[in-house]
Amino acid sequence: MKKVVNVLSVTGFMFFGAIQSTFAQETATEAQTFHQVLKQNFIDGGPEFMGIVLVALILGLAIAIERIIYLNMATTNTKKLLANVDDALSSGGVEAAKEVCRNTKGPVASIFYQGLDRVDEGVEAAEKAVVSYGGVQMGQLEKNVSWLSLFIALAPMLGFMGTVIGMIGAFNDIAVANDISPAVVAVGIKVALLTTVFGLIVAIILQIFYNYIVSKIDAIVNSMEDASISLVDLLVKYKK
Repeated sequence: MKKVVNVLSVTGFMFFGAIQSTFAQETATEAQTFHQVLKQNFIDGGPEFMGIVLVALILGLAIAIERIIYLNMATTNTKKLLANVDDALSSGGVEAAKEVCRNTKGPVASIFYQGLDRVDEGVEAAEKAVVSYGGVQMGQLEKNVSWLSLFIALAPMLGFMGTVIGMIGAFNDIAVANDISPAVVAVGIKVALLTTVFGLIVAIILQIFYNYIVSKIDAIVNSMEDASISLVDLLVKYKK
């Protein structure tokens, strides 16, 4: 949980710092507050696109936080678990080892339990059970990660769509006014730039979370594979 808090804190500072440096403005008489600037630029960007980008951010963060919590809870000290299973096999047999796995959280302990549950059918059957259930646990680790990658791709695309629509509006204003002065096109160009910036900021934030989650999954999967090989070795030694 401490790692989760640290990641969220760093990302939050990056998010608000990027927005503040981009949109910080001052009036002629006094400086606007950060919330006023953010609210005004959000309204200026157009609620139809800015709102969708905001929804993508909220849903993406919800998925990312849920995955980070799940993955941190799924992390197991495999060396300690292997040592406990080895001691249990030596002292109490398979049932004692299964009890150790039942009392340990995480996918590695679940995989161990499946292998131990088939050990009476032979080491080969136990190995097949470990491999099969390992695939199931890998699917659980990667659950909803594809949705996070979707929001990463969707946020800048929505921003670019807002950019295109803003530029179309600017050219329409030029056609209506028959004038190409900056005052005529300023609003449309501002909308275009704001939607692009917000979309890119959302994508950057979610990409940071995505990379952390993928690296965490890879670490857990590697640990699962190494532990599974060690378990098979233990079962071979136990069967002799």
